Amino acid sequence: MTCKFFLLLIASVLSQMVTPTQAASAPLDYSDISKPEFFPIIPWGPLHGWQPPFTQNTNNGLESMAECGFNVAGFVFPSDVRLCQKLGLGAITLPVDNSEVPLNYRREWRKLSLDQIDQRVKTMVELSGKNPAVKGYFLSDEPSVSDFPALGKAVAAVRKYAPGKLAYINLYPNYATVGPTNTSQLGTSNYTDYLERFVKEVNPQLISYDNYMVEMSQDLSDSTKAARYYSNLLEVRRVALAHHLPYLNIVSANQIRPGTTIPSPANLSFQAYTTLAAGYRGVTWYTYYSTGYRYAPIDSTGRKTLTWAYLKEVNRQLTTLAPIMSRLESTAVFFSAPSPVENLPLLPGNLVASATCPTSLMIGEFKHCSGQSYVMVVNLSLERSGHFTLQTKVSDQPIQIISAMDGSLSPYDNKNGVWLTAGQGVLLLVGN
Repeated sequence: MTCKFFLLLIASVLSQMVTPTQAASAPLDYSDISKPEFFPIIPWGPLHGWQPPFTQNTNNGLESMAECGFNVAGFVFPSDVRLCQKLGLGAITLPVDNSEVPLNYRREWRKLSLDQIDQRVKTMVELSGKNPAVKGYFLSDEPSVSDFPALGKAVAAVRKYAPGKLAYINLYPNYATVGPTNTSQLGTSNYTDYLERFVKEVNPQLISYDNYMVEMSQDLSDSTKAARYYSNLLEVRRVALAHHLPYLNIVSANQIRPGTTIPSPANLSFQAYTTLAAGYRGVTWYTYYSTGYRYAPIDSTGRKTLTWAYLKEVNRQLTTLAPIMSRLESTAVFFSAPSPVENLPLLPGNLVASATCPTSLMIGEFKHCSGQSYVMVVNLSLERSGHFTLQTKVSDQPIQIISAMDGSLSPYDNKNGVWLTAGQGVLLLVGN
């Protein structure tokens, strides 16, 4: 696709006031890694569970995922793929045997020979079938560096047998243990080395990791834990951009530990918008089903919770902004002073000279292939609304607000600024 086509696409999205429902039915496949519009919104966890009896929630299964605004179902059996297609969901399938019993390769790829890895992937691809709803295959979650050589072979086999499909691997966060491979989770002395070795040894299609420190920090009140969220967000971004890879973030949609804060409109919005502001190409929510966690979108009895309703609204906003965000290149990330934690890059940025707000702000700067500039501004407070104004380095540039409600444009009034609720973000188009 050409840059001219991209411009026409965005102009159409903005001028026609695309609603979330229309965006979901548009002829663009945000779940397909081979497409430039790739922007998955994923509920992390197996539809049927990891353990027998592998039953599906009949009241709130795949249909409820589609209703909640997801565009990829993670993770499903091959027999679920046809319904995924009917619902407009991409499918990441689990490795199964011929009886559709899940095979646990989350930790066991390194036990297989090269020929065994090749055959396992070939079988996985064949059992998943040729339905276009199949977008990828689950390989591993939170591997150590000792798993990387085997995973590199598995990824190569996916490229061999299913070109253009995703070989799905998710990495540890930066608070995993470090040290020797036999005594730590990462198997390296530091997190950056873990990321770099993953890229070098696995040759992945993207970098995905999970970080649940927003709620584990008691809604950011513990600054040490909050700092781990921001540093992880920026370090994965740095490494991924250096290697020209898209990058995904897995964030929390349940009470991640007993005694931690629970999902709220503010902390769900915060996790989504800070992910967008850092240039990530999708958002994954852990978990959709309770599976032992409280306050998940679907509880242990199979019923929707308030978290489901909160998450549906955040996913609706992501869906509205996806046609634009998926076409943008992240050029910089800055924070207003005083920053929420230490050692974050402060304004001025390359585009934004200054910003005023009683709450801390995160500011992501972006470029479109046409040369147009965009800015994402996020209110980092989870307790209060914030009213901001900003100044760009080029004076008198027109600025327009892109509505997360319908994608329409409205003028930005710098005199009166913009109000953002707790954890909320806003996307701005800067210049003509």
